[in-house]
Formats: sequence, structure tokens, C-alpha cells
Amino acid sequence: MQKRAEQMDETRQRIIEATVRLHGTIGPAHTTIAGIARDAGVTRLTVYRHFPHDEAIFEACSAHWLAGQVLPDPAAWARIDDPVERLRAGLSDLYRFYRDGEAMLTRIYRDRDAMPDGRRRTLTQRDDHLRDVLGEPFGGADRRLRAVVGHAASFATWRSLCLEQELTNGEAVEVMVALVVTTMTGAGRSPAKGT
Repeated sequence: MQKRAEQMDETRQRIIEATVRLHGTIGPAHTTIAGIARDAGVTRLTVYRHFPHDEAIFEACSAHWLAGQVLPDPAAWARIDDPVERLRAGLSDLYRFYRDGEAMLTRIYRDRDAMPDGRRRTLTQRDDHLRDVLGEPFGGADRRLRAVVGHAASFATWRSLCLEQELTNGEAVEVMVALVVTTMTGAGRSPAKGT
């Protein structure tokens, strides 16, 4: 009985790892159950036995991939009172994460619309939370400021600045900090106090 349970766990793990590989190479929109089964060396029925719906396999795939990453730490950013220093620290942490996970994140954001609703909502909520933590000491109620901080925290912004325009992470952070400070100043607010 224990041997069968171990075999089932091993099969489940192979399916998860196959899904992660496919999501990281061809993306979620092009990953099929048949492709997962082929990559994992199992039948489609076996995949469905372990993961009866898309949400389940996406959840397991995300958890497995994220467990292997050094995640951004918004709780650490929130302990920084100075708005500009919080922004600088948070963007540095985010941009490091984006660079480390670039291959997977590129495909996830590209294929976002093909993901199950629950996973898409989770991704949106996480992105909104990161933006809100970074913007909070600026007094994040201003619509333009909220938009600029959200833009600065976006994976697409990092990708444009660092991959397409070839800035370093540090250069991209400073460009985005300057944009946020300029937006604050243009709104007649002091970035040092967030008011």
C-alpha cells in the first residue's frame, strides 16, 4: 500500500515538473494535456486523475515553480518609512526576481488570458498588492501616482527597460524612481513626506 502511494506521489511530481517545463518553454497557452502526458511519460487519463481540472494543475505548477524562487519580500519593503527608499528597495527586489524568473514570467504574462480565471485573479491581486505596498508611503490616493507606481512595478516595464533597452536592473530602478518623484512633484506633493 505504501509503495503504491509513493508511486502515485512520484507520478504526480513528474506531471507537475512536465507542466513547469512546458509553461517555461512554450507557455501556458500552448501547453496541452497531451503534451504534459507525453513529457511526463504518462497517459492523458493519468494526468486527469491527478489534476481533474486546469485550475488544479496551474495551482500545482505555480506552487512548484515559486518554491524554487527567491520571492520578493513586500513585508520588508513596508518596514521602510521613506517613500523613495521604499520604492528603490522594492523595485530592486522585484527587478531581481523578474530577471531570475524571466523565461517563465515572460510566458506567464504573455499567456495570461489563456490561464484559468482563478490563476489570473491571483496574479492580478499579487501585482496590485506589490503596487500598493510601494505606493502607500506616497499617499497612494492620487490616480496618476498610483498608475506610475504600478507601471514601475510591472514585469512588462522591467522587460522593456532591461531586456529590450538593455538597462541594468539598477539603472531601471533609478529611472522609475525619478519618474515617480517627478510625478509627485508635478502634482505639487513632496516625495519626502508623501504629502
